[in-house]
Amino acid sequence: MEVKLQVLVILAMALSLFSAASATSGLAVYYPPEYYPAACAGFNLTNSGVMIAGVRDELWDNGGACGRTLRVRCTGPANDFPKPCEDGDITVKVVDYCRQPCNGVINLSQDAFARIANLDAGKVWVDYS
Repeated sequence: MEVKLQVLVILAMALSLFSAASATSGLAVYYPPEYYPAACAGFNLTNSGVMIAGVRDELWDNGGACGRTLRVRCTGPANDFPKPCEDGDITVKVVDYCRQPCNGVINLSQDAFARIANLDAGKVWVDYS
């Protein structure tokens, strides 16, 4: 029994390292409410909530990104704002397209951004997967 527990612990650690290693880095910004209507048809406050994001061309996939979820974690400042990041990560649903000029790869809802970073920072570097 003890060996099985050790194997499970090692497996869990390996999977968490793989998850961190497979993350992509990019710039995240935020937009204030009203979040809807969005570019993805059928998404609204009732079925998608406020933990949402718009994405730029490299993630948009000609609309194929609609409904996908992204795990996002703040990794550091994108300007001179000291210590902008909050601990932890969030999961957001892609419901919008960030039209050019888009200031970040991921344009988080204000509610989502506030969970991982100080709103006064305005933009932060994130890892996402």
